[in-house]
Amino acid sequence: MENLNGKTAVITGGNSGVGAATAMLFAKRGANVVISARRQAALDEVAEKIKAEGGNVLTVPTDISKVEDCENLMKSAADKFGKIDILVNNAGVLDTGLAPVDKFDDVELHKVVSINQIGTMQCIRAALKYMGEGASIVNVASVAGVNGGGGAAYVSTKSAIIGITKHTALLLADKYIRCNAICPGTIVTPMTMNMKPEQLDMRMMGAMSKHADLKIKPCMAEDVANIIEFFASDSSKALTGQVVVSDFGASL
Repeated sequence: MENLNGKTAVITGGNSGVGAATAMLFAKRGANVVISARRQAALDEVAEKIKAEGGNVLTVPTDISKVEDCENLMKSAADKFGKIDILVNNAGVLDTGLAPVDKFDDVELHKVVSINQIGTMQCIRAALKYMGEGASIVNVASVAGVNGGGGAAYVSTKSAIIGITKHTALLLADKYIRCNAICPGTIVTPMTMNMKPEQLDMRMMGAMSKHADLKIKPCMAEDVANIIEFFASDSSKALTGQVVVSDFGASL
């Protein structure tokens, strides 16, 4: 059990799935939690659960593809709680149907890149204005960014997040501001469960099945949240620039 007492954590995509599980866990550990997503109503549902258990929470509706929203999110967190100790870049979207590189849709590519990759980078840049020594950035990438198993648009962004994780860690090592990435395999969340089987590209599914054991159980949101908590806490203060796959060994 990690101690986050008094620390301020900004969590993007905090309205459901991994983001909501992380927000509720952090609040239980004593952190001031700032959650963002595009829909206020969904944020309010998570916030009420946190408040019911005595936690401190601030909701800030945010579209991370918009630079002004990212700036407002971090400023709001700092104005409310004085600083930012932890940033969890969790917000992201899937592409439709795992479209491979010879079939991806240009409009969808730009959408996925603007949220997953550019949004993550914009959040890091905005948060660093309010971070000091001992701060921790945790980026939620994907095993798809490690082994290429997914739609081309999605894979490209998650690989980019791994790259920007290493870049940020390298840049800020002398400031003792850490940046690490977690790469979950399949997670049971509303986003993944809403994928329609009839839209999946069977050629891509076949390629993925050759390099992963699909019989191994998927992660739950809470499994990922526990690892994020470790990266966010002082228990991992010597770790930076690390990329950890969490998939119960399915991709080994």
